[in-house]
Order: sequence, then C-alpha cells, then structure tokens
Amino acid sequence: MSVCARGLDCARLRARRSLRYRDRAVRRGPTRARRRAAVCGPGSFRSVTGRLRGVLLVFAKEPEPGRVKTRMVPPLSPQQASDLYGEMLQDVLIASGRIAVEIGLAPVLVVDPPRAAAALARRAPTEFRIVPQRGADLGERMEWAIREAAASGANRILLRGSDSPTLDLERIEAVLASLDEFDLAISPDLSSGYNLLGVRKPTPGLFDLPMSTRTVLEDTLANAAALGLRTEVQPASFDVDTVNDLNRLAAARAGPGASYVADMCPRTLSFLDAEGLWP
Repeated sequence: MSVCARGLDCARLRARRSLRYRDRAVRRGPTRARRRAAVCGPGSFRSVTGRLRGVLLVFAKEPEPGRVKTRMVPPLSPQQASDLYGEMLQDVLIASGRIAVEIGLAPVLVVDPPRAAAALARRAPTEFRIVPQRGADLGERMEWAIREAAASGANRILLRGSDSPTLDLERIEAVLASLDEFDLAISPDLSSGYNLLGVRKPTPGLFDLPMSTRTVLEDTLANAAALGLRTEVQPASFDVDTVNDLNRLAAARAGPGASYVADMCPRTLSFLDAEGLWP
C-alpha cells in the first residue's frame, strides 16, 4: 500500500491562492438562463470534459429533515441535522469547485432525488453541471455516473461524497495522481467506508455490494481484486456522520491545520457555533 500525495504545505498554499474561486462561487444569484443551463438531463455528460484532465463527481442528497444525517438524531433534531448537512454541502461544493478548476477537472453535482436538481443548482457554484442520479440503489447510481462520465471522454473519474467537508486539495490530488499507475484509488473514511475514489474507466460489478455497512471498504476491495483491478488505498480521513465525528472536527479545528480547516468548511463551523451543537 503506497501513498501518492504532494506535500501538505504546498497543497495548502495552492488552495489559498485559489480562494478567488470560492469568492466567485459564493454568489447565489446566477441568472435564470444560467440556472437552467446548469441542470442537465440524460446524456448530459457528453462533452463535459473538453480539454480537461477528467471529471470530479460530487454525490449529494437534498437537505431534507429525516433523510440526511439521521445518525445524529438525537441529540440533534431532524431539522438541525438537515440544516447542518445543508451547510456542509455548501462548503463541499465551493471547495470542490475551487479545487476542480485548479487541477483541471470538470465538476459535476450528481443529486438525489432527481426532483431536487433545480433547487440544488441554485446552491452550486457556476462551474458545476447538475445531473440527477439514476439507479435503484447507491451502487447502481455510482456505476451509472462513472459510465456516463467515461462516455464523455474522461479517463480520470473521481467521485466524492458530501459528508467530508475537510477533504482537501492534497487528498484529491493524491487520488488523481494514483490513476497514472492504478486502476482504482480509494480514500477511506474512519467508519470502514470511503469518501473519495478514482477510476480510469467503468468497472461493472465494483459496487455490487450492500452500501452503508461496516464492510463497504472491505467488500469494495474484494470486488476490485476479483475484477483484477490494480488498487491503491490512501490514508483514512473522517466524515461527519455522527456526534462523535463532531469531536473529530473540533479537534481538527483546534489542531495545527486550524486555518486550513476554517478555509475548507467555514459555513459548517459557523452553523455549529451559532446553534451550540458541539458535543
């Protein structure tokens, strides 16, 4: 198991230099024409890459009470959990759009349920295309999105979730770099799943497994081995799924990388401060 990553100091410097992308993305008043153009239907990945290096797919749900961050309820109320996810999602979108532009990826927001596409388009930075998820379960939807991205001409396809607001430039660049040598690169989370993966082409059967279990990473790696994929596993990081994860976020905020954490997820931190939701 090896790690392909650039130095943390270099990654932080590059991310800070690209803050202009975050400032541009914060605008929430795109024109009506732009909002309509951002929401795409079937076949919408065609020509999305242009001359870019690949695609960054961000999988997200509609912030709806009772449907997101349910493992935080209680002590949070369903509305608080939904509002927290909404702020996390906004941070993830702004950071992902900024990073994608910097390293030459086309950012695509892949949303569930499909009816939420228009509403989430108003949240997303203008760099994004918005595509409804298609498939009976998460594994099918991930496979479909990768297949569509590959059909657009992309041979570097990264897929991340929206539960990891501290996932940074260094980790995304590391997964992208891994694809120069490996068929599959995975960045695990600390709950035996993963929050970022990269592939070079569609891999039918890779996600043929139960999701949201404690063996997701193990099962995915087993499928990859059975498919003959050369795989690299990156160091683990944390998602924000439980109240205990808020302790991890608080520790990261107080640690050596405090300023960087503040840059990556300012809305998440401000919401937790304002609502007094820290454990």
